[in-house]
Amino acid sequence: MFFGLTNAPAFFMYMMNSVFMNELDKFVVVFIDDILIYSKNEKEHEEHLRVVLTRLREHKLYAKFSKCALRLKEVGRSNWKRPETVTKIRSFLGLAGYYRRFIKDFSKIAKPMTSLTKKNAKFVWGPKCEEGFRELKKLLTTAPVLAQPDVTKPFDVYCDASGRGLGCVLMQEGRVIAYASRQLRKHETNYPTHDPELAAVVHATKIWRHYTLGNTSHIHRPQEPQIYLHTARAEHEAASVVRIDKRL
Repeated sequence: MFFGLTNAPAFFMYMMNSVFMNELDKFVVVFIDDILIYSKNEKEHEEHLRVVLTRLREHKLYAKFSKCALRLKEVGRSNWKRPETVTKIRSFLGLAGYYRRFIKDFSKIAKPMTSLTKKNAKFVWGPKCEEGFRELKKLLTTAPVLAQPDVTKPFDVYCDASGRGLGCVLMQEGRVIAYASRQLRKHETNYPTHDPELAAVVHATKIWRHYTLGNTSHIHRPQEPQIYLHTARAEHEAASVVRIDKRL
């Protein structure tokens, strides 16, 4: 794979997810070339480690021993300091963004800092930036109360939109599986009310396609009929086909 191309990180992430498809969210978390293995005890961890190393060998991938940390009792927390440049803000948001599915209203909290990274934006670290920075640090170091997904059972997706962004929650049997959010793009701020709400539905179907594919799911919008989601067969289609149940 040629590095330096714009889609190289995304392609590599897709490859790693494919390699560890059967182990993801069971005892493995992957982010590009970083692999986290978590277990309940040492004996279980040895077996999990053996599985991961075997998967890497089968696909002719290699882990550099000097960069591996094995048998850790806990993972240390970074002592983040307030970003003093746009580059450091991007670095912090890039790291924090990986955990956005665990943080409710992530894009809303990060928006003051995101605004500073725009082209020709004046760098002024105000109270809202400080508040958002502290809130994200707090949420990143607090264990979220989330459930593990069961692909044999239906999912519920709750979507909403405001004048600033979109918010989605993936749930199953009344328990939260993951969160998702993003800010409205510039042209989307001119949309009528119902369009951003539908955009939230499309956003949810894209990011949680691997959960809803082949699984009957329900999408809920505020003060709207319930939507039954039937994922389109073609993998290249951006959104899924939805139909509104008029009986509700």
